[in-house]
Amino acid sequence: MASVEEGRVPFRGHETWYRRFRAHEPTGAPLLCLHGGPGCSHLGFEALEGLADERDVVLYDQVGGGNSSRSTDTALWTVELFVAEVSAVRAALGLERVHVLGHSWGGMLALEVALTQPAGLESLVLSSTLSSSRLWASEALRLRAELPDDVRSVLDAHEAAGTTDDPAYEAAVRDYLGRHLCRIDPWPDVVEEIMRTTSLGVYETMWGPNEMLPTGTLADWDVTDSLGEIHVPALVLCGRHDEATPHQAEVIVAGIADAELVVFEESAHLTTVEEPERYVDVVRAFLRRVEA
Repeated sequence: MASVEEGRVPFRGHETWYRRFRAHEPTGAPLLCLHGGPGCSHLGFEALEGLADERDVVLYDQVGGGNSSRSTDTALWTVELFVAEVSAVRAALGLERVHVLGHSWGGMLALEVALTQPAGLESLVLSSTLSSSRLWASEALRLRAELPDDVRSVLDAHEAAGTTDDPAYEAAVRDYLGRHLCRIDPWPDVVEEIMRTTSLGVYETMWGPNEMLPTGTLADWDVTDSLGEIHVPALVLCGRHDEATPHQAEVIVAGIADAELVVFEESAHLTTVEEPERYVDVVRAFLRRVEA
């Protein structure tokens, strides 16, 4: 039975909230989990607590979101800041050897961390993520083109008119997300909570207001050509219906020498919520293989 510890890590004048599930008799290195967004929180990672029967599992809210410090200074929200925060959390919690799991934006962050060649990084789990914002945009346009004509026409009309706050437009976006974010209908409470509590100041600064087309500071982000510099084992995960499409996952697998791909056939983007038991089983088996 794991014990639960919560606390705050001082970081550049702010505080990073964390929750650590401590295994009673750990047999493997800790798993550090990086959530999506940017500007979201640890919500949606609840299934990963199940791995604390054999290793510590650490969740934290990146500054700007969740239970961590907030700020209206949009200049703070940079890739460099969040990479440094990972190091601060590792140092404060004594995570000398660690596996890193990143979901969506958290996977982008995990790639950035791995490219700094940090000591003690045992493996990566790259979940529903990307290596290129432009490829994401290209794939999103393809998925959008597959929407029913009546949904697509609403999106096109309101974007052309600049009326993206119209309820009809929001309903059309919800249709897209119901296909490619989470396919459970109705959405579980945790998914609604993720949508409700995302810090838009962080999200829109870095990604932009449109889920499909990045226009923020990450609009030109691309580490595809650097993936060969990653020399730890990687497990790449995505949903069959994911907005982080299987094609994007395949690009990552092709770039990292020791990488494998698992596709969750019943999932979109929130695989930890849509297929939680299989997700935990797949991650558990990978971590054990790495450590064997």
